Amino acid sequence: MAATQNSTTKDEILQYLLREGEATAQQLAEALCVTPQAVRRHLKDLTEEKLILHEAVQAKMGRPQHIYQLSREGRARFPANYDQFAVSLLHTLSETVPPDQFRAIIKSQWQKKISEYREQLGDGSLRSRLQKLIALRYSEGFMSEVNSVPLEGEADHQNRFVVTEYNCAIAQVAESFPTVCGQELELFTSLFPDCKVERTHWMIKGENYCGYLIQAKG
Repeated sequence: MAATQNSTTKDEILQYLLREGEATAQQLAEALCVTPQAVRRHLKDLTEEKLILHEAVQAKMGRPQHIYQLSREGRARFPANYDQFAVSLLHTLSETVPPDQFRAIIKSQWQKKISEYREQLGDGSLRSRLQKLIALRYSEGFMSEVNSVPLEGEADHQNRFVVTEYNCAIAQVAESFPTVCGQELELFTSLFPDCKVERTHWMIKGENYCGYLIQAKG
């Protein structure tokens, strides 16, 4: 039972760091409702397993604090549907066909994905369609969430949302072919033609997650 409990707490630590980007032991203890001593034991184990990294930051008072982040290996622990075969195939394709044709093939693949999503999302409120999209993305390996973002003085919270994706299920592909990752903005824009869609954060630019602001028009 103890091993299972430890494993669960470690998973929660990794998930928290994935969401927040970084944290101190005290912040983790408060967020997970466990003692700082217990958190530090788990952090020591996770560091030895090379799943997290840390750096010392001088506090205003007292001793330096350790700030913890996921390592590359830590991020790889989360669901992902990519593999080396896909990257190798794209490299071969890019070397075989002209650049314009390669881009057309990539775009065609995304159009198929958009058609599949549209069929699954159906009609309904913006919130309902976004929740269905999050479920679809999760099944494909994305750790995603959607939250309403009301405008100041707005009573109705149903017209403005932020979609956040904390990991990339096509990360290995995107590293080699950034244009593939760039097509995601077009995917969201095409799925919600009744909305204004704006990318707010992008992991390919070094940010901790990808974010999209989706706001109903009118």
